[in-house]
Amino acid sequence: FLPPVMFGDSWSSYHIQVVTSVVFFFSLLPAVVLCAYLEMEGIDLKDRSVIELGAGTGLLGIVVTLLGAHVTITDRAAALEFLESNVQANLPPELRPRAVVKELTWGKDLDNFTPGAFDFILGADIVYLEETFAELLQTLEHLCSERTVILLSCRIRYERDLKFLKMLRERFSVSEVHYDSSKDVHIYKAQRGSRRDDF
Repeated sequence: FLPPVMFGDSWSSYHIQVVTSVVFFFSLLPAVVLCAYLEMEGIDLKDRSVIELGAGTGLLGIVVTLLGAHVTITDRAAALEFLESNVQANLPPELRPRAVVKELTWGKDLDNFTPGAFDFILGADIVYLEETFAELLQTLEHLCSERTVILLSCRIRYERDLKFLKMLRERFSVSEVHYDSSKDVHIYKAQRGSRRDDF
């Protein structure tokens, strides 16, 4: 048994405190970097439809909800209770209807999600298990329309991480939009075809 770990920070004048496990704690840095990027770049999320993949603690989905989006926060069944408790604890009652926690196992639960229904697909530290790469790509393709912007925040630690980026580039137009050298975290933007829309 691993004891829970507390993590706290502030975005959009809200203080967020999530309970995490040691397993999820190390995936928080890419989420923190993506949250800061979305806020600092002034990306307009108001009333946009957003889905977060592999949410873990829910930090990213919580921040995106606070920034005005309608968010579907997803992870595997085993993480949902933990995820839901963090979402409920950190969103004011009037914003809770804007955030829905939902099960999504990549490549398996896709019929529960309307194809191409989201303006943004977000993921933080979800590129690490090579055996999930094909299912992750299948999920991205299902959820993505011509107008959808995918933002993936990750640390490039192993050769397999570069392999995933190569696979992603075979299906999407991909560019690196931010690098946080202090945390060694990259943010990649992907869109279908040759689109490179501004936010």
